[in-house]
Amino acid sequence: MDNSYVVVLVTAGSKWEAENIAQKLLEAKLIACANVLGPVSSHFHWEGKVEHEEEFLLLMKSRLDLFGELSEAVKALHSYEVPEVVALPIVAGSKGYLDWLGGSLKQQCTFMYK
Repeated sequence: MDNSYVVVLVTAGSKWEAENIAQKLLEAKLIACANVLGPVSSHFHWEGKVEHEEEFLLLMKSRLDLFGELSEAVKALHSYEVPEVVALPIVAGSKGYLDWLGGSLKQQCTFMYK
């Protein structure tokens, strides 16, 4: 089992959508916890134009070996054609928090990400 922990970033078009994604991923034990921030002002390229939208940002804590399954779940739940699903490594953390994080997640991945 890969104990490399990550913070996964996902933006959503509404607070309801962000909270729904978080709830479903918590139920599947693909994440240990989620923070919903926002609204945030997002600026991005889409279909040849620069766009500006109000979004909600999910910060979710998970394990790297669960990222593929987590990413597929987000895509299935998300309203965007191309949702942001980005994992950043957790390079350090308090032992107690990391122990809790590991104990809150499913123990094996059922989806192999390539």
